[in-house]
Amino acid sequence: MAVATPVMQRTARAKTDVLIDVTRLAARLLEGKQPTGVDRVSLAYVQHFRHRAHALVRHWGRWVELTHADSQRVFGALLGEVARPARTLRLCVGRAYVLRWGRRRGALLFNTGHSGLDQPTYATQVQRRGLRPLYFLHDLIPITHPEYCRAGEADRHQQRIKTMLDTGYGLICNSTSTQVELRSYATSLSLRTPPNAVAPLGTAALPPPHSEPPLPSPYFVVLGTVEPRKNHLLLLHLWRRMVEAGSKGVPHLVIVGQRGWECEQVIDLLERCPALHTRIIEKSRCDDQALSTWLHHARALLFPSFVEGFGMPLVEALQHGLPVIASDLPVFHEVAGEIPDYVDALDGLGWQRLVLDYTQPNSPARAAQLARMKSFSAPSWGQHFAQVDAFIETLA
Repeated sequence: MAVATPVMQRTARAKTDVLIDVTRLAARLLEGKQPTGVDRVSLAYVQHFRHRAHALVRHWGRWVELTHADSQRVFGALLGEVARPARTLRLCVGRAYVLRWGRRRGALLFNTGHSGLDQPTYATQVQRRGLRPLYFLHDLIPITHPEYCRAGEADRHQQRIKTMLDTGYGLICNSTSTQVELRSYATSLSLRTPPNAVAPLGTAALPPPHSEPPLPSPYFVVLGTVEPRKNHLLLLHLWRRMVEAGSKGVPHLVIVGQRGWECEQVIDLLERCPALHTRIIEKSRCDDQALSTWLHHARALLFPSFVEGFGMPLVEALQHGLPVIASDLPVFHEVAGEIPDYVDALDGLGWQRLVLDYTQPNSPARAAQLARMKSFSAPSWGQHFAQVDAFIETLA
């Protein structure tokens, strides 16, 4: 009897069909929306697996699998490599929708954006097609902290997690904190937990910044979608208090991110509070070149979130040499150790004290963090996918 050698086994695995569910990425591209943190993770998976993968798009109840050639065109459109990405996307998906390209039974299916998992039919289709889903779990926040999410999101996320647990070939978590919460949740409901692994998120190198600062005076940056759990409200109240108190040298606050949901108070302050108009700058759209420049010349990144699954902006800031003042969350300690300055998310006076300290040209606290940052090594996407590939090997 012939025995499969390690080389033969690796070759067989290399030929395994791979499907990437790009439905969320495709929808956001057609809507003209900037990528969120979740989207950037999904784009990294597209980049890593693209040459051995086919694209899957769920459209009007049908699961549409593209040919390899059209998949490569769609991946290029999603990654910004073609001149007219929306047209390319529509053409390729439309062609596959009409011609009904075939099903790949037994394929590995990557769903890295939670998209569609809140629909029970997702599990039905996975099982009907004999797919082996590899899900990426970003967090359990809608379940553990429903007060920071849209109404009904807790129920939808419970269905997403149920789909992952019921059908998952494997689960990839972005942090040990997320993995612990997943296992605890599954145990509390006496549910099976598929094989799972932790692979910290990588960070992409930004273009070199412009040497000229975007502002002549000191400023801080807060990065991420404007939503309740990001705690922009604390910062806006803090800035209004500093302005109205007549504090000298109040720095600017630059908010980089799109407006999200359930954030009416933040929007009201941004649009209707006169005290903030001269000190708050909103950048709802910011390309990599501009982001690099804003981060490079800032005094610090402010990250006052109530809860996070990972905290990509924190790692990106430290990677690019920018100090961070962050909420005192266990996951932040996991990914950044004791390098940032940590403050309770509700400690307004503590945040004000550090902001005013960091504003000074010779800030002792900022200098101390810059010294601590010399030991920081950001996880790379190469390291992330080495862990993912090794995890897939164990599943095989």
